[in-house]
Amino acid sequence: MSFDLVFFGGTGDLTWRKLMPALFQAFRHGKLPAGGRILAVARDEQSDEKYRAWLKERFQDVEGAKRPSDEEFARFAELVHYLRMDLSQPADYAKLKTWLQARNADTAVLYLATSPHLFPQICEQLGAAGLNAPHIRVVLEKPLGHDLASAQEINRVVRSVFSETQAFRIDHYLGKPSVQNLMALRFGNVLFEPLWRRESIANIQITLAEGIGVGTRGDFYNRTGALRDMIQNHALQLLTMVAMEPPSSHDADAIRDEKLKVLKSLKPFTEESVARDVVRGQYRAGTAGGHSVPGYQQEQKVPAGSTCETFVALRTEIQNWRWAGVPFYLRTGKRLAARDAQIVVNFRPTPHNIFPGVSQPNKLVIKLQPEDGLELHLLAAKGTGQQEMLAPVSLDLDFDKAFAENRVGAYERLLLDAIAGRLNLFVRSDEQEQAWRWVEPILQAWAKDTTGPRPYAAGTWGPAAASALVARDGFAWSEEQ
Repeated sequence: MSFDLVFFGGTGDLTWRKLMPALFQAFRHGKLPAGGRILAVARDEQSDEKYRAWLKERFQDVEGAKRPSDEEFARFAELVHYLRMDLSQPADYAKLKTWLQARNADTAVLYLATSPHLFPQICEQLGAAGLNAPHIRVVLEKPLGHDLASAQEINRVVRSVFSETQAFRIDHYLGKPSVQNLMALRFGNVLFEPLWRRESIANIQITLAEGIGVGTRGDFYNRTGALRDMIQNHALQLLTMVAMEPPSSHDADAIRDEKLKVLKSLKPFTEESVARDVVRGQYRAGTAGGHSVPGYQQEQKVPAGSTCETFVALRTEIQNWRWAGVPFYLRTGKRLAARDAQIVVNFRPTPHNIFPGVSQPNKLVIKLQPEDGLELHLLAAKGTGQQEMLAPVSLDLDFDKAFAENRVGAYERLLLDAIAGRLNLFVRSDEQEQAWRWVEPILQAWAKDTTGPRPYAAGTWGPAAASALVARDGFAWSEEQ
């Protein structure tokens, strides 16, 4: 299958840090379909050769084992081309159309790795140029909008040019191996499904923690914040994967229908419940990795007195028969104690404990980063006779070791799916808008709240109020258990 893959924003950070390295890995693994061309689009005046040299220099920042040798890069670079475009000029879209029509590939994927505010303009220009034929797909990076109204407007314009089956709204967390294995764990095995409900599960925690600060992205982050950057998309998508009902098939819409039902079943927020069940924080100076680090307001391009949140923890419930009464805790933040993304399913304790000693309940930990894997925490007998007691043990599945020969990174998987036209791991417009609809009362309540975010020291797990949020129900975050 021949394909053309076009990156709008071809000199941007996302393209050279994530997308091009992911494509190279697919090329190295022999997974990239033959007959492909990769086109980078940007405003700079460059030739193919200059762009390839620029990209090769950037590839030196790729982590060791994933860095190409000179010979590997030379072979990969033969696929890479460059086109200067001003995204506001119709004549430049005509140039793109000419480039694409030079050989009429089976599939053309147009990846919008630009600022989301440019999405409507780009899509309208693509439509005007006739670059929306059935074999053309458009990939939209998050965040799609900054609130429900802007998300709806982006989707309105996209739908006016492309059909829903041509629109691939990407969330790279859905491409992570652990998330895929969550589907396999639940719907490919008989073991857990009878337990995956309120009668057996006490609470579920989703943590997306980053050890780094905002770095040089202070201006972008200050307009976005942790709620928009992580909760509205990544965290809610993970929640839907954990909580959805078994789909009728592995078809994309069957899966996305079930995810949408979860989003519609989330308990709505009110101004009162936001005050009670949502904690926002902002990091101050502290220590990370043994070094002193500045607070958020001392970072580059962050305005003095900013009330932007760098941490969010919240409690919610899903109002249906499977999950009624089970609290779901979501947490994300910058400059936390560790880089750690995981889903923790805490099971209920045994109804009657006959063993002395440790009696902590079982839990399942789905690790997303820095490693991908599963840990099942159980109790086993230790000692003999009168001294026999229970002690914690764990069954640990490391996906990096178990599937070393077939490991595929998140962006690599999603790019290959976009080329192949597989929508299973992409977000449908109604899902995305429902997620905005759910978080919007939080944004509205914060807009009225003059107290601002709670401070927390860099290198900790956030404000103390986040621990109190969980403790109120008699539970604790996973690192406190």
